[in-house]
Amino acid sequence: MLLKSERLTYRPTMASDLEMVLAIENEHENIAYIIPWPRDQHMAALCDSDKRHIVIEDQVANLVGYLILAGLDSPHHSIELVRIVIAEKNKGYGREAIKAILQYVFDGLSAHRVWLDVKEYNERAKQLYSALGFKQEGILRECIKNGDQYESLIVMSLLRQEFTILRVDDLEH
Repeated sequence: MLLKSERLTYRPTMASDLEMVLAIENEHENIAYIIPWPRDQHMAALCDSDKRHIVIEDQVANLVGYLILAGLDSPHHSIELVRIVIAEKNKGYGREAIKAILQYVFDGLSAHRVWLDVKEYNERAKQLYSALGFKQEGILRECIKNGDQYESLIVMSLLRQEFTILRVDDLEH
């Protein structure tokens, strides 16, 4: 086990988890908001020292999602939240997982900055990231092709000092 939050457990993804990871990734509710990876790309991430591929399980060890971090070898201490996909919606798992991973990244990995990109039309995710303290840095206009259309990505980040202030505020309320 890598870490634990109130209702969830986080552990390194194993090759035997990849079928479930791919199934969650390709669910109709998820695929519109991510760029799916083939199995071999997930497998490569499992072995890459610069990445951490993590499954998220509930209290009875059911896989409820996964996430991928990158930049662990960065001399700039800038970690990317490459992806978080939650299968069970409307249970607060996404919020709980991101809060736990932020604590892990800032405290456990000594990150200075955590960043991500989110599709411009993913309002639910943008609201969640903003509520957790992420700031919008810019827009990568029409940088990815999805079928016949181009889509834009919004880059967001959270700095260590911002996270520290947010954590102190949480303790006071």
